Amino acid sequence: MESTISFFDDSADPAVRGWLHTPQRPNGDGLILAHGAGGDSTAPLLVALSETFARHGYVVLRCDLPFRQERRSGPPFPGKAERDRAGLRNAVAAMREHVAGKIFLGGHSYGGRQATMLSASEPEMVSGLLLFSYPLHPPLKPEQLRIQHLPELRTPSLFVHGTRDPFGSVEEMTEALRLIPAKTELMTVEGAGHDLGFKGKERATELPASVVARFQQLFG
Repeated sequence: MESTISFFDDSADPAVRGWLHTPQRPNGDGLILAHGAGGDSTAPLLVALSETFARHGYVVLRCDLPFRQERRSGPPFPGKAERDRAGLRNAVAAMREHVAGKIFLGGHSYGGRQATMLSASEPEMVSGLLLFSYPLHPPLKPEQLRIQHLPELRTPSLFVHGTRDPFGSVEEMTEALRLIPAKTELMTVEGAGHDLGFKGKERATELPASVVARFQQLFG
């Protein structure tokens, strides 16, 4: 049976904190997932994904980004995104103590965006990215695109995006992904918004299984 334990590693600054899912039959690979700007590592989407990936043999770490470790609520600190990326870098290093195979990195919205920015600057760090509801632009501000680093992103990536996400339409996402000089796939979730069906007590129970299936097709 899979196990889930709280995780804390302060061997580097910023510390890595969250929850570690260990599968009953490990496949040797690991996945790190980060939350969005308004959430934390207990976000229902991350919990459901972690449990499902663990059942398929992956060691999964869903972690609190440094800004969330410093305060329990509120958005990321302006100007401190680099520290959040450092937290993800330290999470990858911590994961290497638990798996001998491939390490994948990703997350929801802000967490996923920071993962892409980190991988754009350090392309050999992880084997692939898993990105949920990438915040392509602020709602109702399509001119403020967050694409500057995408031409430098050379890590294979799976993007999961709702067809009603106000942070970017499927058409806008398709256009943005053309900037990435690596293998990418866009998995759309019909009728879903930015939360991908995991708002409040609602659960899109079929989504995690579909994501794992597409993930394994892309990354093997």
